[in-house]
Amino acid sequence: MSTQGSGVRHPLSRIGPEIPHGGEEPEAKICSLVLMVTSVAFCVLIFPLSLFLIIKVIKEYEGAIRFKLGRIRDNKTQEPGVLLIIPCVEEVVRVDLRTKVIAVPPQEVISKDSVPVHVDAIIYYHISDPIMSVTNVANLQLATGRLAQTLLRNALGIYSLDEILNQRDNIQQNLQKHLDEATIVWGVKVERVEFKDVRLPQTMQRAMAAEAEAAREARAKVVAAQGELNSARALKEAAEVISRSPTALKLRYLQTLNVISDEKGSTIIFPMPMDVVGSVGGEVQKE
Repeated sequence: MSTQGSGVRHPLSRIGPEIPHGGEEPEAKICSLVLMVTSVAFCVLIFPLSLFLIIKVIKEYEGAIRFKLGRIRDNKTQEPGVLLIIPCVEEVVRVDLRTKVIAVPPQEVISKDSVPVHVDAIIYYHISDPIMSVTNVANLQLATGRLAQTLLRNALGIYSLDEILNQRDNIQQNLQKHLDEATIVWGVKVERVEFKDVRLPQTMQRAMAAEAEAAREARAKVVAAQGELNSARALKEAAEVISRSPTALKLRYLQTLNVISDEKGSTIIFPMPMDVVGSVGGEVQKE
């Protein structure tokens, strides 16, 4: 099973015309022929020890690039399995095609509203074109990591602090898109970009905590005031209902006495109607 297929073109063909490999000078052809004959003779002399130099095993998750005298042979990635090479003439470069992780160290970013924040991220990527990853960049992981640091600072600088905290998914997708476009010439496919942590200065954390506490207290006061208003309306409606029926007021007195009697205290307060108090007071004054 081929990892990249047999139709992978040479990386130089993507940015310009394909360079033919057959136009070698006669001296170069003679030198190549001499090296091949010498290498084959050497392998025959040290056989079977030469099998360790001739046989190469390519694993399923690897992509192998076969170089012959410094040139990529057949301009394609070799299939997984057993590969036979000519020592001293051919060379095999292995490329791991599995997903890799780059931990971007914390970057100090000045947001759009001039707030310093420290952001560190994790990047998941894999090699989509082994030939380009070998011929176009010397240290793929280092180059991708340094580019991610630069893009991270530039991408977050256009957002305010609230946008960085509330729109992390959109920012991560935009950063992944820009990073993927920049590394395509290296044969890299960026799978995901995740913000690991967003740290704020201590002063900003205390200010945000005080702001959140004040907002909670304001909401609590509004709720309490709304409750008092609803309670006052209910009491007004109850008073209007009781005022229409004197019997209802007496029943309310009896209910209050029933509630008080359930308590363990020995003191009972008996409510007395104001008209009764007024009549008793009038009799006292007459006497």
